[in-house]
Amino acid sequence: MITCVSLVTVYCLDQTATRDFYVDTLGFEPGTDITGRWPAAVRGSASWPDDFRRRRGSEPSTASCPRKIESMTSESIATQAKPKVVDAASWRSALADLRRREKAATRELDAIAAARRRLPMVEMPEYTLTGPDGPVSLADAFEGRAQLIVYNHMWDDGAEWQCPGCTGFTSQFTRLDFLDNYDARFVVVTSGPIDEALAYRDKVGNTMAWYSCAGTSFGADVDAAPGEGFGVNVFLRDGDTVYRTWHTNGRGTEQLGHLFGLLDVLPWGRQEEWLDSPDGWPSRPTYSGWSDSPDIARLYGRAD
Repeated sequence: MITCVSLVTVYCLDQTATRDFYVDTLGFEPGTDITGRWPAAVRGSASWPDDFRRRRGSEPSTASCPRKIESMTSESIATQAKPKVVDAASWRSALADLRRREKAATRELDAIAAARRRLPMVEMPEYTLTGPDGPVSLADAFEGRAQLIVYNHMWDDGAEWQCPGCTGFTSQFTRLDFLDNYDARFVVVTSGPIDEALAYRDKVGNTMAWYSCAGTSFGADVDAAPGEGFGVNVFLRDGDTVYRTWHTNGRGTEQLGHLFGLLDVLPWGRQEEWLDSPDGWPSRPTYSGWSDSPDIARLYGRAD
């Protein structure tokens, strides 16, 4: 059994359809060796931060690490637990119960957004960032817009691969022109040297605008000091004066991307060990399903 998503409807394909689904949808013929194309999160990678490696566990054996299509599409999938099968009326009744909770959550999120719009703000000092064309002020990073969202990307000087969480998260944002209609912009700021940062952006195929705050206190002042973590900050500009209006980090960043929203509507969800899932549901160490930075580069990186 394997899950797939079509628009907002989630379907489960039974075992008889699984093989064709993999061949037709993923483009792999039966027997194809996908070593090197399977996420490095499963294989193990020294480039992941210590917390990722610790949660992911040691290198899996060949018995548990899929190398060929057949190992994913036969017994291991067919024996997974599945939702209870009921008649249509019972399913609609259960869905209606859940829908009431979903709508209540939506209304609560609306109320939170209303409170966010009423937050006070704090004036920021002047900072000189470095962009592709050289030094710019923080106000210049708005490029004429009134509002700016900044993703503070973790950075390890001299590392071949940077934080996989930051790399994967920012890879989602490929079409940001719609923000122009809202007088807003979304950019990446990192503490790495600008030449290294831009080279890394191209290597992993990131399409966002990147700036460096190396040599400034900007990262520390917005709760994303070098070596201490990532974050999202929002700013409002009035002329050359910039104000900080909102900040989040950790799981607070999930609301900005689509990745976890898609996973959470699937019958098996994120399949991570911390989840409250029914007995028998697929479960693995936290982060182990995430793509590593080299995987992002293989999928989206720009050719030299």
